[in-house]
Amino acid sequence: MSQASLRNLVDGETGTVSREVYVNDTIFTQEMEQIFSRAWLFVGHESMVPNPDDYFVSRMGTDSVILTRDRQGEIQVLLNSCLHRGMKLCRYDHGNNRTFTCPYHGWSYSTDGRLVEKAGELVGVPGYKTHYFSELDKQAWGLKTVAKVVNYKGSIWATWDADAPSFEDYLGDMRLYLDFALDHRDGREGGSEMIGGVQKWRIPCNWKTAAENFNADLYHDISHRSVDIVGIGPGGKGRRDPTPNRVSISFKNLGHGLVGRAPYTEENPYAPLYGKYPEVEAYYRQVYEDREQRLGGKMRVLHSVGTIFPNMAIHGRQPRTIAVFHPISATETEMWRIYLVDKDAPAAVKEAARAYYLRYSGPGGMTESDDMENWCYATESSTGTIARTLAYNYQMGMGHEQPVPGLKGAVTTGEFTEETNRNYYVRWAAFMAGTSWTDLMAGAND
Repeated sequence: MSQASLRNLVDGETGTVSREVYVNDTIFTQEMEQIFSRAWLFVGHESMVPNPDDYFVSRMGTDSVILTRDRQGEIQVLLNSCLHRGMKLCRYDHGNNRTFTCPYHGWSYSTDGRLVEKAGELVGVPGYKTHYFSELDKQAWGLKTVAKVVNYKGSIWATWDADAPSFEDYLGDMRLYLDFALDHRDGREGGSEMIGGVQKWRIPCNWKTAAENFNADLYHDISHRSVDIVGIGPGGKGRRDPTPNRVSISFKNLGHGLVGRAPYTEENPYAPLYGKYPEVEAYYRQVYEDREQRLGGKMRVLHSVGTIFPNMAIHGRQPRTIAVFHPISATETEMWRIYLVDKDAPAAVKEAARAYYLRYSGPGGMTESDDMENWCYATESSTGTIARTLAYNYQMGMGHEQPVPGLKGAVTTGEFTEETNRNYYVRWAAFMAGTSWTDLMAGAND
């Protein structure tokens, strides 16, 4: 796609984005090639594959991939497609297999380092001696594997691009906010686990429509007025834990954004939130005190929601979740919700969290239902012949951005803004132009 074409689609100077970006099949195909074959993508959580030979079927763009733990305990990510005739190897969502065997012609692949030099190498071929005369190069016909994979505090990320920067460079200081979601509530690093499996459902909207919703779009809070009034929050008020001193923060040259608090050292006084659940209230009061003892005087962050470019969002407080927006077509997305809790929290705390998460998020969640209605109707009304000629408006806060002290490459225009999504789409356009990683990362964390 030419630079001129991209300028017609995304204009960062005027703050407009063409509706074609959300409904055009050709653009969607190019996104899979230019963005999802290069960017770091969230694949899953280590608690999906706790034991050797466990596997979980995930997605990277429109490709099905196998997240597995090999017999040496290492995490592997493999393309879920046999190299012989393309058959899907794993057709169940999860399981435990010592080898991945194709049900079509019987080729089998292993991740066991005692049997193969490289994970996913071809080990079993029916008729290898008689039909292939022992001439088939098994090493050359192993499964396609990702170029890089990272286990970051239990979250698994991968990229197909060997030239991609390190995962931490790709995140920049957005890493601090991902840490907040993944770390223990008492301030210890890591310590979270997935609870209750993965909720999956499909909705008729473009994947970016969902991604931008969590990229510091506070302006749509009017959509949730009824849920606020009902009071589905953990303490029976509002929708979620309040975020003190919140602002919208954009990592200008990376495309990530969030609603949260800029780096700080002084914690707000503890505010009771779980009055209906004495045991839960006691737990969160204790972890607050432990956190203050552990981190008192040290720089820290907190956030409500945020998006890591291109298609993963995090809820850092309550509800504490990971959302993934898997592209299916220009106008269809598969939504995933993964719910996190402190691994060593009492059973009562985990159960209270589970019940609250389901009230809030997922296909039956009251807040998520509000969002889905917005996304689906916006997509439907943008597909018409005349509607497609118009642009979306992202002009809120233009020209008023200020740097965020303590965060490299971050800007804010206050609590309500569209700066985060302007920068998201400028980053999108840079990927779509085939910009080199050298240029993509130049000054990204300044």
